[in-house]
Amino acid sequence: MGRTSKDKRDVYYRLAKENGWRARSAFKLLQLDEEFQLFKGVKRAVDLCAAPGSWSQVLSQKVGAQGSGQVVAVDLQAMAPLPGVIQIQGDITQLSTAKEIIQHFEGCPADLVVCDGAPDVTGLHDVDEYMQAQLLLAALNIATHVLKLGGCFVAKIFRGRDVTLLYSQLRIFFSSVLCAKPKSSRNSSIEAFAVCQGYDPPEGFIPDLTRPLLNQSYDFNQLDGPTRVIVPFVACGDLSAYDSDCTYSLDLDDGSEYKYTPPTQPPIAPPYQEACRLKKNGQLAKELLPQECSINSVDKLPQPLALHTLLAPKAEDNEINCSS
Repeated sequence: MGRTSKDKRDVYYRLAKENGWRARSAFKLLQLDEEFQLFKGVKRAVDLCAAPGSWSQVLSQKVGAQGSGQVVAVDLQAMAPLPGVIQIQGDITQLSTAKEIIQHFEGCPADLVVCDGAPDVTGLHDVDEYMQAQLLLAALNIATHVLKLGGCFVAKIFRGRDVTLLYSQLRIFFSSVLCAKPKSSRNSSIEAFAVCQGYDPPEGFIPDLTRPLLNQSYDFNQLDGPTRVIVPFVACGDLSAYDSDCTYSLDLDDGSEYKYTPPTQPPIAPPYQEACRLKKNGQLAKELLPQECSINSVDKLPQPLALHTLLAPKAEDNEINCSS
């Protein structure tokens, strides 16, 4: 797929580059803020699972721009620097990470904790929903160490069959829990965002990263009425905003020619970097169809088997560019 066709397919992808955001997900946080005023009075904010940094960019402009505001971004992966953002390359399931966050805030708790992290999806919905739920609970667990009373927590969820259990667990710790779907989030995606306001843990609760929240014995029956099963659903974003599932023409209103805009911040250490190098050099292994590889021919091959030699691509494949 060419660059222009990708620009045309996703308007928020194109707008993110034109406006200097590192990823289209920046619009999701901006639209959540429009609806819930997330940044009002916030001086200390934490971005969990921050890479590549689009939400940290938003926080640095909305919180860090206030002068005394501080933003801490946490991720296992390295992230290109951002002005006004303190980066921690660490694990959100480790107590040392929570202590480092508080240290950067000079012992003060955070006003806001956000998490836009998600696992690599497998396509098996039950598996993806479970893994996303575990990631959200990990983010909630570290948030209980760094978030102030009355603080706000925002995290990505997958709206699956068992999402009501997550809502019930979140209601144990927050006075208000809403499910929000920004306009920039595709309708075809099961993603949404849990917006939790008014952090108020149960009496006697002691944060402990060594014990997953799912294993804690809290009485979920204390949630009476519809809030025990269903939380309010809110669609965020102006109705006149772009539809993330529509395809928009590249024709400009003033009649000028559209020009491709490169990404604001290319990946600094992409996991596919070695695969790109092999592909450009014609050394990337190709999958053989069953009819192309008989047992007899394989038995005659020298041992040990050099996979990239056996499966070397044809000469014309060397012309393929990794960006295609």
